[in-house]
Amino acid sequence: MNVKFIVIKLMSTNEACLSPWFVKNYIDKCAESCPFVVAGMSLRHAVSAVVDWRHANSLEDLGHAYAFAERRIQDCVSRYSLTLHSCNCWKNTLAKNDTRLTVYFSAVAFLHVACEISRHGFSDELMDILMTELGYDDNIPRCSNHINSVFFLSKAAKLINAAAYNADSTVQQMEISLCKAYLHRALRCNDSESDSIYCLANVYLAVLYYTTGQYQTAIDHCTLVMRSQDHWQCSSHVVQGELLPKIDDNIDSVLGLAVLYQHVLSTSLNQRQQRQYVSVFTTELFVYYLHIKLLSVTKCPVVTETSSSELFQRYVKCISEMHQLYIGDILVFMLLSYSLEHDINVEPKIEKQGRFIISGTEINTSELVEVLQKSAVEKFTACRQLEADQFGSLAIIATTDYEALYAYKRGDYQRCLQLSSQNVHTLLNAFLISDVAIHKVFIQLLDDDIVSLTALMLIVNDNCRLDSSHSVITQMTLSLYLMTQCQLKLRHSVTSLAETLHYIKIAQRKTAGNRTLDQLTLRLAWCKIATTAY
Repeated sequence: MNVKFIVIKLMSTNEACLSPWFVKNYIDKCAESCPFVVAGMSLRHAVSAVVDWRHANSLEDLGHAYAFAERRIQDCVSRYSLTLHSCNCWKNTLAKNDTRLTVYFSAVAFLHVACEISRHGFSDELMDILMTELGYDDNIPRCSNHINSVFFLSKAAKLINAAAYNADSTVQQMEISLCKAYLHRALRCNDSESDSIYCLANVYLAVLYYTTGQYQTAIDHCTLVMRSQDHWQCSSHVVQGELLPKIDDNIDSVLGLAVLYQHVLSTSLNQRQQRQYVSVFTTELFVYYLHIKLLSVTKCPVVTETSSSELFQRYVKCISEMHQLYIGDILVFMLLSYSLEHDINVEPKIEKQGRFIISGTEINTSELVEVLQKSAVEKFTACRQLEADQFGSLAIIATTDYEALYAYKRGDYQRCLQLSSQNVHTLLNAFLISDVAIHKVFIQLLDDDIVSLTALMLIVNDNCRLDSSHSVITQMTLSLYLMTQCQLKLRHSVTSLAETLHYIKIAQRKTAGNRTLDQLTLRLAWCKIATTAY
């Protein structure tokens, strides 16, 4: 294109020529759709009528825009997947528009990560995406040359500290799972720093598995450290006390006393150079304490090589051979010695036969997938509440449809039935009903019948594959289907099923014929009841 020509044309454009263009291309077209504009109306009155009409419908238009945006977010993530770069682009762009869409995208991103983990495992890319979605996107290198075992260990340390102070239990579970994944990833690295972080990574894993109640796996990681013959390579690494989550009162007391000790040194003796040695523990000594603690809290017999008393003797020997001890090492040893001396819950019943069995060295991704799905549902529910607050004057919006769906997935059919029944009675006479988008990333929350039905629809009808609006069902349809399934699984009476069948027939009459998935789902629910009841 000729840039000079374009510049000349634009320079010649003024208000006089722009106004008629605007009236013809915008006002006239709006006036054609506006019910308040009549033939022969002056331009001034027509413009006023259009403005009033658009203002009166602005909230409804915004609601349609939200629904379209949510469908497109699910559709795009399902079609094109997510990368760290695209995830950041989504977040930055949506943050400029609306908080609700940002929350909705986070829910979809969590489902995407859960789906990919189930299929292909927890890759580095997925770890970084989840890290970004949790708000830790400030230190993810774009160059692979900077990614090594020390990098993964530092990311894990950051997450350990965050999880220790996070009040949101679901987010805390994700942070702990992600932290475990980074530590396992650090142990799989084969670089010049691998040996130096080996013991510390295993100690942090033992701590995390201990805090999540997986005592045998925690003992496994303690044993890996105690069997290591290369502690000298880890001498530059210490367990940072301020990073540790809640372990027990002994560690809390030690850290408190260490801070007091530092205060005395700093204010009375003016020895500030001691500060970095206060809230730390020697890695190989700390693991002995943790191992003995694990044996004391294990509820069932553990197949192990040694009892806690034998382990304590090795602990004493290790301390005697150390060239340097930290304040934390001394205090922890003294507290443990006192506990053993007074027999304070340290010696459980241990089987004497058998060899120690090392468990798997990979994170259990099934737990993380469940946490991601739970967090996604919580975010979807939060979006529903925001939708109800903003558009409650236009339509009746049920806020527990996602919660009911998740209850059904978990097998809590009584809870699902309760929520779905409430939603059906709430929505039965509603004029406008919100939709639930069902794309590839979302189907992990659905049962096999709905997934199969959706797949058949997409196979048979080309238009449904091309237009994302076909992959949606209303809250009413979803609630009726869940209500039907729960009643069948809980073996409700024929009378109860007949009432549900009546509601399905009402919903079928009110549902437009072009809403394919709604009609198919309602027909499926009707057939399930008819087959069972008759």
